Amino acid sequence: MKTIATIPSSCCAPGASPLSTSQRADLATRFKALADPARVAIVNRLAGAGEVCVCAFVDDLDLSQPTVSHHLRILRKAGLVEARRHGTWAYYRLVPETVSALASALGSP
Repeated sequence: MKTIATIPSSCCAPGASPLSTSQRADLATRFKALADPARVAIVNRLAGAGEVCVCAFVDDLDLSQPTVSHHLRILRKAGLVEARRHGTWAYYRLVPETVSALASALGSP
């Protein structure tokens, strides 16, 4: 007869509290929005700058204005960025609560 060793419960217990179904869905949507290098670059730029004019992304990413707008729309729908209009320009910034939720899901304090 084969004996099965007892594994301490602390050995395999995850460090984070379990997420609800809706929390998992929200996080998945946000991570999915980051599944493009241009969108990662936009979030990275916003993380270091606070607020950035949409025109800066066109120059920085070497993408057309419609393409940049498409990426920003996806990030807005995911709740990662928000916009403020000033005249004809839009200025974008990260939503701190959303970024904190992503960091927390990855185990950052």
